[in-house]
Amino acid sequence: MPAARFAFLDGPTPLAMAHRGGAIEHLENTMPAFQACVDLGYRYLETDVQVTADGVPVAFHDPTLERITDRTGRLDGLTWAEVAEARIGGREPVVRLEDLLGAWPDVRFNLDIKAAGVLAPLVRLVRRMEVLDRICLGSFSDARVAAARRLFGPTLCTSLGPRGVAALRLSSYSPRAAGLVRISAGCAQVPLQLGGRALVDERFLAAAHDRGLQVHVWTVDDPAEAEAMLDLGVDGIMTDRPAMLREVLEKRGQWAPR
Repeated sequence: MPAARFAFLDGPTPLAMAHRGGAIEHLENTMPAFQACVDLGYRYLETDVQVTADGVPVAFHDPTLERITDRTGRLDGLTWAEVAEARIGGREPVVRLEDLLGAWPDVRFNLDIKAAGVLAPLVRLVRRMEVLDRICLGSFSDARVAAARRLFGPTLCTSLGPRGVAALRLSSYSPRAAGLVRISAGCAQVPLQLGGRALVDERFLAAAHDRGLQVHVWTVDDPAEAEAMLDLGVDGIMTDRPAMLREVLEKRGQWAPR
């Protein structure tokens, strides 16, 4: 791999990322969950970003409160004051993204943009806090990824959108498709499988690395799968089981604590 083009990616690989603060081992997207991961030595945390009706970005996966809190309603239809009354798992408050980004100055955050309305308030927040080098933005929407690059500028690290990943997969089989892959992103963040088939293999990794892209795989919660991905040579793993991944990496001599 060439040297990382973005400050976010300059940590020693493989990067260990705690998905939603370790959603199997902890109460997802809560401050105690993120704190537990930082205490384990995690330098990279993954979370999702929604926005309230009055423009407050929050670390929350779903568009509605029902699944994990004791309240109901869409986040984008509620003010922050209303959302702040909800309790995740009946006990932990929803986390403002500003509080999360400010909690650990040396921790980096992979942010999944869940709605187009997130971008404008996120830009204001990131610029005010001066944390651009500590974030990577991704989305299941190519339009959101493109909009993020336009709004933040070329120093923003992003992952490939779905079309970019598909083009990378195609280019790994056909050199004639190489021109389909945009390399403005810093990484390809992909699931273990797509359509019931393994997505990441030697061809995919080679195609990504030839373009200076890191490959991060999600969500890896089984030790055997983690071992297989690490043997293959992926550059990062997102997991809901941070203690498990740390143990696997330690056994392999690949754990790089904060």
